[in-house]
Amino acid sequence: MCGIVGYVGTSKSVEVLLGGLRRLEYRGYDSAGIAVIDPDGDLHTRKRAGKLQILVDDLDLAAMANGSTGIGHTRWATHGGPNDQNAHPHLGDDGKLALIHNGIIENFAELKNELMEQHPETVFTSETDSEVAALLVGLEYQRVGDLAEALRLVVARLHGAFTLLVLHKDQPGVVVGARRNSPLVIGLGDGENFLGSDVAAFVEHTRRAVAIGQDQIVTITADAVTVTDFDGAPVESEEFDIAWDAAAAEKGGWSSFMAKEISEEPDAIANTLRGRIVDGAVRLTELDPAASTKPGSAASAGLDLTGVNRIVILGCGTAAYSGMLAKYAIEKWAKLPVDVELSHEFRYRDPVIDASTLVISVSQSGETMDTLMAVKYAVANGARTLSICNTQGATIPRESDAVIYTHAGPEVAVASTKAFVAQVAAFYLFGLHLAAVRGTLPKEEISDLLDELQALPEQLATVLEQHDAIKQLAGWMTDTRAVLFLGRHAGFPVALEGALKLKELAYIHAEGFAAGELKHGPIALIEPGQPVFVVVPSPRGRDSLHPKVVSNIQEIRARGARILAIAEQGDAAVLPYADVVIPIPLASTLFEPLLAVAPLQIFAMELAAAKGLDVDQPRNLAKSVTVE
Repeated sequence: MCGIVGYVGTSKSVEVLLGGLRRLEYRGYDSAGIAVIDPDGDLHTRKRAGKLQILVDDLDLAAMANGSTGIGHTRWATHGGPNDQNAHPHLGDDGKLALIHNGIIENFAELKNELMEQHPETVFTSETDSEVAALLVGLEYQRVGDLAEALRLVVARLHGAFTLLVLHKDQPGVVVGARRNSPLVIGLGDGENFLGSDVAAFVEHTRRAVAIGQDQIVTITADAVTVTDFDGAPVESEEFDIAWDAAAAEKGGWSSFMAKEISEEPDAIANTLRGRIVDGAVRLTELDPAASTKPGSAASAGLDLTGVNRIVILGCGTAAYSGMLAKYAIEKWAKLPVDVELSHEFRYRDPVIDASTLVISVSQSGETMDTLMAVKYAVANGARTLSICNTQGATIPRESDAVIYTHAGPEVAVASTKAFVAQVAAFYLFGLHLAAVRGTLPKEEISDLLDELQALPEQLATVLEQHDAIKQLAGWMTDTRAVLFLGRHAGFPVALEGALKLKELAYIHAEGFAAGELKHGPIALIEPGQPVFVVVPSPRGRDSLHPKVVSNIQEIRARGARILAIAEQGDAAVLPYADVVIPIPLASTLFEPLLAVAPLQIFAMELAAAKGLDVDQPRNLAKSVTVE
């Protein structure tokens, strides 16, 4: 939930920290702070509530400018409100130690009571769990005189999820970090090294990275990186190259990151498909034994799909909706039953899974705590696991037997757009691969479907050309208080996603329904003037639901609803009943969602912008939800 960056090197750490925090502000933007050790060994800290720019405007750069060791933080509030006192860093050892924290320390109240009993002179300046950790590390440092050892002794006592970074004025040139169930990545430079909750923290300076494993501690200096487990034993870590550069995480002249990322959706799909379709067949080398994400373990045989008789897809929010689309595709193509479950509900109902179950997790960040814990549950119960993820070095892929990385590039806006279409594209590749493995589709049909899949980026580009018209529509609707969304079959998850985007960005009531459910209750919501988006299925095909959806449109229009239809170009049956038609190119039923979702994303973004809201950083939300 928070942006974290650490630096040791020869550059001015303030510039490195602020640059990293700007690229990480999507992870937390309630408050921000930095701590820097200057060349004289003095520790300087500054923290402020609000957006990062408030901190920047308040910095004493004269005091901090030449420091080459530092840590920085952007916060998404959990314990204590978003104010100056609760912002990070927090101090220990009489102000000589600074600590920043991502996650939640579940037993902080117990530890705080212990501190007050054993050290009644202790003064708490915040409401946070993080300050307790800072004070504890400070006390241990006074006893052992080594920062890494002090942190190791404290993390052994902490319960919950955390990434911690600490520095101490008595050990200039050293930053120590620890992680449990919360992301932390090392950046490897030349005479400088970095730590970050995301590679975006340091991609401007290096594209060499190492992911920190579960329950590990890292110490960085300008010239060395040391990783151990929580018991102090050395750990071997694997280096990887970041697949994008710093420019990919910049707006590049767009009004918002979200606008930029919607414009990149055709490329996100194309890049996810690239190299994975060869001679009319799917090639997913990631599923081969040599590509296993857990080398040396029992899972190092790769992802064996033989004997799989059931699939469970796990995700939250937008990721879950991509899984719903995958269910339609996999069941149709591979003839396997698929259940889609919300990650945070999955393990609490004692689900029935075994070695014949394939559990597929979906997460843009690869750090979604609810999904991570569900994957751990699946592994512990013997299921095979596959992750679909957009972030290299993330935890969920490393906990899974195999991973299919989407190649959407960095997604900075909190509300997901291009990651969604890339996830669906990856799912469709896997579905067709599974159909080939199981022999449930002829090779010729798979080849034809892959041709259609590869045509989608160009088709989607034509949909995005309607941006201005959709923006104008949104501008007319700034006083709207509620919007409904309807869809059938593969259009139903699109309706849910459209409603979610509007809730996230415009802060108005929005709800998605399966159109067939309308007459079973929701039609009571229809009143004169009520805006209703309808995702209209293709009129082509033997089993088309098109006539039934047109009948739904007539039912709600008769009750005064305002119909905003997303329909195939030239769909004459819709025109007499719709107030607005947003046309999309002709596509098969399962491929239509990748075209129909973009207008709903644009509408939500532009309605929010017309209301003067921040579309990249909507209230109360953070990009990477790393707490349960």
